[in-house]
Amino acid sequence: MSGVFVGMPAFPEAARSAVGDPTLRANLRHATRTIRDKRARAVAELADWAELREAGKRIKDHTLRHLDRYLVRLEEAVTAAGGTVHWAADADEANRIVAGLVRATGESEVVKVKSMATQEIGLNEHLEAEGIRAYETDLAELIVQLGEDRPSHILVPAIHRNRGEIRDIFRSEMNKWGRPAPDDLTDTPAELAEAARLHLREKFLRAKVGISGANFMVAETGTLVVVESEGNGRMCLTLPETLISVVGIEKVVPTWRDLEVFLQTLPRSSTAERMNPYTSMWTGTTDGDGPRTFHLVLLDNGRTDVLADEVGRQALRCIRCSACLNVCPVYERAGGHAYGSVYPGPIGAILTPQLRGTGSAVDASLPYASSLCGACYEVCPVAIDIPEVLVHLREKVTERGGPGHRLEKAAVKAAGWVLDHPGVLAAGERLAARTRALHPRNPPGAGAWTASRDLPEVPAESFRDWWKKNRT
Repeated sequence: MSGVFVGMPAFPEAARSAVGDPTLRANLRHATRTIRDKRARAVAELADWAELREAGKRIKDHTLRHLDRYLVRLEEAVTAAGGTVHWAADADEANRIVAGLVRATGESEVVKVKSMATQEIGLNEHLEAEGIRAYETDLAELIVQLGEDRPSHILVPAIHRNRGEIRDIFRSEMNKWGRPAPDDLTDTPAELAEAARLHLREKFLRAKVGISGANFMVAETGTLVVVESEGNGRMCLTLPETLISVVGIEKVVPTWRDLEVFLQTLPRSSTAERMNPYTSMWTGTTDGDGPRTFHLVLLDNGRTDVLADEVGRQALRCIRCSACLNVCPVYERAGGHAYGSVYPGPIGAILTPQLRGTGSAVDASLPYASSLCGACYEVCPVAIDIPEVLVHLREKVTERGGPGHRLEKAAVKAAGWVLDHPGVLAAGERLAARTRALHPRNPPGAGAWTASRDLPEVPAESFRDWWKKNRT
């Protein structure tokens, strides 16, 4: 990935700051609970939800096992349909490719469909450095961009903002990017949406280049699919003369028929809708219909490294529905910014450290940003066992070492030796019981633990001694 958010601390420190913000917590609590309640009702409508979930898992696992074959088939199909395929090993290469393609058109501005992949590689920032302005057209992404903010949710990037804050951002910032907001703009949803629509409409009608991601790519036909709820994506995908799509290599599915599963599970898990209001599909180029030039940039950026991990690779099943965020008690309280990545919440806690590695303090802390309650696994529409991957990554972080982890490993090793010697264990228990009045409430070096937990009191008698006296 292109790197952590500039200046971001490790998760524990960032989360500590976030949970102290009452407005943020209220915004998150209201939004996540509303979304997850609606999702639960939408999913309950399908009697075969468990079967669809298993089918999605199997399709994804099969595709990942044969990813090389399906990517080659996809390239052949896209090329045959009139598109051009580019391969990007990392963020830098992808950014260079996209900037070069935009410059070749002679344009200095682009309109964008909401895309996690382009956020992952820092495309907007790279284009800005090249003198190209990128306009986000998704309503939530527009709010984030106008507010010079960072996304905090996969599906609803501005989930941390309430309506009053959005109104203030529109009033003060829209005029710097194009059509200004009305002077008498209120915080009613209809007025905010109308202000955004009028602001964006001039961008859609003027732009010659569109940039998108894709929810799915169909290997057998070369078809790309974008699902959305607002219609902005369809404007970006159909009006510009040139369309550039940046898509992670894991988004491919083998056949058109495979979409049947995901077009049922994705909308219900993400927006709690039976189907997405806008499902746009395109295959190459067609004379007189849509963009005249289409480029597909296939992004690796660490994905093949994830694929090599037999436990961690299941993170590549993710279809970016964000259901795991909405049920996570940690995310609900800490928010998305605390994760220091464009991928927040439970899926971010397992995907980001695999894509970026665990060399930084932020990335090394992410596998611990979970209570391991398992709610994320229960709602995942492709059955990613996020708790299993979290534990797996914690083991990797521990193996890397560091002062805290070396102490932890030494303590575990010592505990193992004691447990293997019952006499030593019994003597230690008796000593602890006899000296319990002298035990400190905050032992040296345990401050991180005792700051939010009470140490259990040592009983006056061990179970071992009680058993000897009372067994019959």
